[in-house]
Amino acid sequence: MATRRTGRAATFERLTPTLATFRLRPEDGFPFPDYKAGQYMALARDDCKLTRRVTDASGKARYEPDVDEAGQPRRGTVTHSYSIASAPWETRELGHLEFYVVLEVGEQQYPGRLTESFFRMSPPDDDVVGYVDRIAGDFTLDKRAAGARNVVMVGTGTGLAPFVAMAKELDHEAAAGRTDGVRYTLFHANRTADELAYHRELQAIEDAARFDFVYVASVSRPSGAPDPRVGAGRGNNLLRRVMDMPSKEQDELAEAGAAGGDVAAARKALERAVPAVLPSRVDARALRDRLDPATTVILTCGNPSSMSDIRYVAETNGIRFEKEDWKLVLPARA
Repeated sequence: MATRRTGRAATFERLTPTLATFRLRPEDGFPFPDYKAGQYMALARDDCKLTRRVTDASGKARYEPDVDEAGQPRRGTVTHSYSIASAPWETRELGHLEFYVVLEVGEQQYPGRLTESFFRMSPPDDDVVGYVDRIAGDFTLDKRAAGARNVVMVGTGTGLAPFVAMAKELDHEAAAGRTDGVRYTLFHANRTADELAYHRELQAIEDAARFDFVYVASVSRPSGAPDPRVGAGRGNNLLRRVMDMPSKEQDELAEAGAAGGDVAAARKALERAVPAVLPSRVDARALRDRLDPATTVILTCGNPSSMSDIRYVAETNGIRFEKEDWKLVLPARA
């Protein structure tokens, strides 16, 4: 039965002001349970700035800071599930779990309750993280990619986490002589090069070539000198590019014109979007050959809008589609 335990953050590394990774060590005497790459764990902090639900005259709900009579933020415990970015072999050998988190911001620009608390951590002075000692979820290769000969992973933002765990575990297994003959392709997209967490590590895995792995990184806000190993555009549009489909923004402009919708807004969105460009070292035709619909599954995790469009791309091309879904794992009541 799941139990609430108290761990400690051994590290907290800020990649940008809003993105970070941290390593969690378990409560003394209670090592983390075994797990599979792609699973998740519920984490908690007890000093989160709470919010309250407010409904306006039209019935629309929003959340705003919950303050006491003196105007000070009310604080309490908030729990949320996060995909594990470390590979199972790392946890067995090194004893930690790693997480990749973003500082969330709500509609009113209020920071997310739990992530705001994470970003205040400063190990070893402020390092306490609660967790539920049950690792859950079926977003694993044996469940979601069973029978596929080609596995395409599309990770946007911190949705990369389960795929990092999978790639590291597959590489570790291959180094020990255990490979499954499956071809793996990872599309990794974020806004800027600084936000491409695990980029160097994933490049090293591809370069080692211990298993069949192609890594396709891209940024939607490119700047500076181009990197031949990094493409441009959002992850869903990069996948569309490989499948010889128009970008999502092009489709939406055509739909607006056909339906008499807001053509001006759709045209403006298209003008803002960075065209999808594959890294120069990636051959589009060879990449397309790795997506035979009869033997391919597309796995995705990340931004809900991107995942929805990736589902559309998969279904349009007759490819099996799977996405990550989290359920909050709560500890047993005392």
